[in-house]
Amino acid sequence: MLMIRGVGSARKAVLVVLCVLTPFVFIFLLVRSGNDPGSCQIFTSRETVVSGKDGKTFTYDRTSPFIFIGGFPRSGTTLVRAMLDAHNDIRCGEETRVVPRILQLAAQWNRSAKESNRLHEAGLTDQIIGDAVASFIMEVVVKHGEPASRLCNKDPFTLKYGVYLLKLFPQAKFIFMIRDGRAVVHSLITRKVTVTGFDLTDYRQCLTKWSNSMKTMLRECEDLGPDRCLKVKYEDLVLHPRSQMETILNYLGLPWTEDVMHHERYINKPGGVSLSKVERSSDQVVKPVNVEALSKWVGVIPADVIQDMDTVAPMLREFGYDPNSNPPNYGAPDPEVATNTVEVQKNSDKWVKTVEDVLHKSKGGNTKN
Repeated sequence: MLMIRGVGSARKAVLVVLCVLTPFVFIFLLVRSGNDPGSCQIFTSRETVVSGKDGKTFTYDRTSPFIFIGGFPRSGTTLVRAMLDAHNDIRCGEETRVVPRILQLAAQWNRSAKESNRLHEAGLTDQIIGDAVASFIMEVVVKHGEPASRLCNKDPFTLKYGVYLLKLFPQAKFIFMIRDGRAVVHSLITRKVTVTGFDLTDYRQCLTKWSNSMKTMLRECEDLGPDRCLKVKYEDLVLHPRSQMETILNYLGLPWTEDVMHHERYINKPGGVSLSKVERSSDQVVKPVNVEALSKWVGVIPADVIQDMDTVAPMLREFGYDPNSNPPNYGAPDPEVATNTVEVQKNSDKWVKTVEDVLHKSKGGNTKN
């Protein structure tokens, strides 16, 4: 009898221990992500379930392998997301604009000791705020487009908060788009793309601010590490799209599909590449990959700025661009890109009409600016 009671007590003790430990083990497994930065964050992960038009159900939570595409505006973020959107397993969709803003707000709370103390005094811990921010972002990313096996978000400035994002989504991967800053600024100015704090009448000021912003994003990318943040040069993507897309898909752990080489065929098609009328790059990604935009900045930037380029934009050298090379030598395009470029230039009128038709049929095509 004594032995039986002893065994029963031991079993009860084991059950009690298991009941106490199981929730903690579950939380640990939920957030475990190797040695990645921020992998020790403990959070609440709620599932979001959505159904596609075909009735297929997709389930997402904070451990889902989201893809975040970042970089400075006009650096090829729209092109790479359009190419990925052509992949049957991926949906990126248009810029949300609100994701980087909520991240900026969270960063402001963290940077201000006074504000952070006020929040904590009100019972708003870092975990509560993190859960709320993550829930907001996930709701936006999941529900602003069609469901897919892999969801990605393309809001360029999200990369400024890459390390924090990885704490919120520990299985996320990041793509950092890099482009010659001279081309970026020329595109901003000529296409009148407003960026807070940028004077679109001043090349020198814009190049300096571009350099500072890219320095911040490079630091975030390097803190994330190569397993979490892949650097992709716009020039390489345009000149050698096949090899670059192979690298990107391998990094994301996804199979190759020839569709990514022909994203223009899937514009505004179900499960394809959805475009926004108000995004400045939409008119360019309607066309196949070509080299038209690579060197449009040459001969346009003021001579005094060109002369001081090394000091005006020191990050050019950091990214491997020669500040004294005017025009630059980005390399020769692959044959298929050269063919695309000739076709686009030869049939410019046709492409102007195609752009008009496509953007008219976009989600915002019937709305006023």
